Amino acid sequence: MSTPRLRIRTPEGILFSQELAGPAPRFLAWLIDLAVLMALMTIVNIGVGFFAVLSPELAQGIAILLGFSINTGYKIITEWAWRGQTFGKRALRLRVVDVEGMRLRFSQVVLRNLLRAVDMLPGLYLLGGLTAALSPRAQRLGDLAAGTTVVRIPKLQQPDIDQLVAGKFNSLRAHPHLIARLRQQVSPGDASIALQCLLRREDFTPEARVQLYSEVASHFRSLVPFPPEATEGLADEQYLRNLVDVLYRTRPS
Repeated sequence: MSTPRLRIRTPEGILFSQELAGPAPRFLAWLIDLAVLMALMTIVNIGVGFFAVLSPELAQGIAILLGFSINTGYKIITEWAWRGQTFGKRALRLRVVDVEGMRLRFSQVVLRNLLRAVDMLPGLYLLGGLTAALSPRAQRLGDLAAGTTVVRIPKLQQPDIDQLVAGKFNSLRAHPHLIARLRQQVSPGDASIALQCLLRREDFTPEARVQLYSEVASHFRSLVPFPPEATEGLADEQYLRNLVDVLYRTRPS
């Protein structure tokens, strides 16, 4: 049985796919996040305990309000700040993504998490789990409403890229501090897309290749801008070659 995958076709007709996260890893990620939330609530309850001396009713009201805020806010804040990940999703190498391949929007993160209470009915995510099992994109109700799903992040393996960068001067390597920042900003999935663009160069028509390289290079240039002397005069294809070189190689050859 083949692994379900999220398939995204670009306007140029290029097909990319990512492995969809199954119910088991998503449940384990939820358990990790639940442990984090319990730890946070323990700290909150200790603090709220001081109000109980003055007014037990006030302390209970504060505890309920903070409990709801932390439970919902934790997932919204972490998924937005970490581009679709919580502590649990990071540990299990999972990520929330837009099903059309677009950049994840804050409104999507909020909507999928606000509907989490519905997905949990009647308990232990039974409704959400059933919906995800029947959905071709493994989407619970919150994902269906927000246009999102959860994918597995492939491990970044060392590919054979000698033919891509052999004999080429890489001007980006003159700025190691920016390279370090770039490696922090670029996810394994994004790095794989840049690599596949180069490895599958001959699969594209010249027009599609120019447009695709322009869009992909523009995305990476926006993450960490390098000084003009490092990128000036670089064609988009050569920029991607330099990018793949610094992402996949720890040292120049």
